[in-house]
Amino acid sequence: MTIPADGIGMHLYTMRDVLAEDYPGTLKRLAGIGYRTVGVSGRFGHSADKIRSFADEAGLSIVLEHVKYDRLADDWAGALADVQTLGGKWAVVPSIPSELHSVEGFRTAAAAFTEAGKAARDAGLKLLFHNHGRDFDEVDGTVLFDILLDVDPELLGFELDLYWVVNGGKDPVDYFRDHPGRFPALHVKDMAADGSWEDVGAGTLDFAGMFAYAENGGVEQWLVEHDKPTDAWASAERSYRGLSDLRF
Repeated sequence: MTIPADGIGMHLYTMRDVLAEDYPGTLKRLAGIGYRTVGVSGRFGHSADKIRSFADEAGLSIVLEHVKYDRLADDWAGALADVQTLGGKWAVVPSIPSELHSVEGFRTAAAAFTEAGKAARDAGLKLLFHNHGRDFDEVDGTVLFDILLDVDPELLGFELDLYWVVNGGKDPVDYFRDHPGRFPALHVKDMAADGSWEDVGAGTLDFAGMFAYAENGGVEQWLVEHDKPTDAWASAERSYRGLSDLRF
């Protein structure tokens, strides 16, 4: 199997330096490489309307936007309206504040996600959470991330960052297999031999082994991400080839 062409996207955090200089030109160049979708992370002074127009002109579809946790309690309705304007399907909370990094804190977040997920559902959207490595810490016998899995699947899904799952000592396959349909979007980020970030297909992660279970996990979007590319364009091109050539 191969990844569907319309499932290969770029999470725009990777391209933040060039986006700051030329947002519409960056999107057009990404489309020229072959990317079909993008996840928005940072507006760079542009409105949701304007970013939507840039994407439309480039022939790209916006599938999601990252929205800070604080906005759950501060104009969440406005955040959802912006995702609608962008044409996205998912509003993604990218992290949980450090002060909530405990069992009780994650339970607090789970309750907040439940209410925010209801509002997202009413708006025709879906709330997702994006993980980092420390979210898989085990505290008093409980894996923090797993607390969020107890939220109603109709109200909360996940944008699973594969690098950070492995960094946190877990296997994405286990989550795909044990929690079907919960992971509509992925951050496909490779790991170098020294544990740092690498372009997709040039690192150590067994993406073919993971993606053999992607259908069970409910994956619809494979979004490339590199946290600190030396050359964003070289990374974008290499990672696109890595994903589009992958067989699993």
